[in-house]
Amino acid sequence: MATIDITEQSFAETLENNDIVFVDFWAAWCGPCRMFAPIYGTAAERHPDIVFAKVDTEAEQALAAAAHITAIPTLMAFKGKTLVFSQPGALNATGFEEVIQEVKNLDLNKLRADAAQQPA
Repeated sequence: MATIDITEQSFAETLENNDIVFVDFWAAWCGPCRMFAPIYGTAAERHPDIVFAKVDTEAEQALAAAAHITAIPTLMAFKGKTLVFSQPGALNATGFEEVIQEVKNLDLNKLRADAAQQPA
């Protein structure tokens, strides 16, 4: 599956309708963003069971602000509508593949149970 562009209007729906969603916050003028783009695109082709979305921070400034984006590229991963990964900076292909596998293998029920055990 190719990457998809999402907007402030389609962001919530994308998370609602898909189990795992990676989101790349980027801008055309950003060199590291341009370096990460082919790695992101290749991963999207290799993992058709995951949605790989892109947010142009210039065109979607309100969405970028709502997501607290302070540096680009920033990669976020959502599983079951829960933010499970957020990191600024471009990853290499190996590092990105490791993140993908970690998100796929993440047990949300265990994560939520562990969080419930933590003092407030």
